[in-house]
Amino acid sequence: MLKIVQSWIEKYFSDEEAVILFVLLLTGLGVVVFLGKMLAPVIASIVLAFILQGLVTRLTNVGLPERAAIIVTFLLFLGILTVLLLVLLPLIWGQIISLVKEMPRIMGDLQASVKLLPEQYPQFLSQGAIQQVFDQVTAEVGKLGQFVVSFSLQGLGNVVEWLIYIVLVPILVFFFLKDKRVILHSLAALLPKDRVLMNRIWLEMNMQFANYIRGKVVEIFVVGVVTYIVFAVFGLNYAALLAILVGLSVVIPYIGAAVVTIPVALIAFFQWGWGTEFIYLMVFYGIVQALDGNVLVPLLFSEVVNLHPVLIIVAVLFFGGVWGFWGVFFAIPLATLVKAVFSAWPTNNKAL
Repeated sequence: MLKIVQSWIEKYFSDEEAVILFVLLLTGLGVVVFLGKMLAPVIASIVLAFILQGLVTRLTNVGLPERAAIIVTFLLFLGILTVLLLVLLPLIWGQIISLVKEMPRIMGDLQASVKLLPEQYPQFLSQGAIQQVFDQVTAEVGKLGQFVVSFSLQGLGNVVEWLIYIVLVPILVFFFLKDKRVILHSLAALLPKDRVLMNRIWLEMNMQFANYIRGKVVEIFVVGVVTYIVFAVFGLNYAALLAILVGLSVVIPYIGAAVVTIPVALIAFFQWGWGTEFIYLMVFYGIVQALDGNVLVPLLFSEVVNLHPVLIIVAVLFFGGVWGFWGVFFAIPLATLVKAVFSAWPTNNKAL
């Protein structure tokens, strides 16, 4: 047994660079798992700077000096952040509070409607089973209300912390954009000079990460805005809140769109019932989802390495469990990174 382990180590870790890369990957994973919450502003700033770097590159390509391109990009980022904090966030929070207040009435209407089902389909449903489901759902809704109230009180107590983040993240984003070359050069100085494997993986993954992250941000924005326009035209309640959910749902492939359809359909049903407005809304909502999956996604992610749906779902579950929202967001590029590392990893076949 010891000989087999020794042969396996000699096969996959005979290269010094491979050992260093393995240590770096383990260190990065450990930092994310154990220090992820503490370093959340830094991680978020790196992601935002990486996204904004694409705009900086485009502006410099059209002849704008790099420093001016950075300033223009950063001012645009500050403008978007201001709109989110002063306009969108209060609107979304107000709709969440309103929805929570409406939950008892919605649950009452739903219970009254579903109570008729055992009479119509006694062979499939019983009154006891329906009541048990409703008791459980009512308890969960009560927990949701308590969570919103406690989150509000907790948020008031952490105002200083939120203000620090709001100030800290833009500052970090600015310096990551301004001193990108200095930071990357300093990090490269810590690595061995002979890093053929690392350079190969970096060149392959840099384009993949750039295409995916920027494309995903564009997809979230486009899907969210178009969905909001559709909901607002139909006069759907909580249009902004539902549009945000639909936009964020694209982060989770295959699963997100199916899950977010449930609250959209429920809100529409309780507002209009089985009327023409409900049918037309769901038809247009389905068109938006179809255009996203068949037009927007192929257009934005044509250069991203394709992964099997099973691998994508496993990556979402694994990285989401390890890293929360950021793990879900980066599940596909991280899975692609793992695939690239395995493909490029040097092996010593003579060891076996």
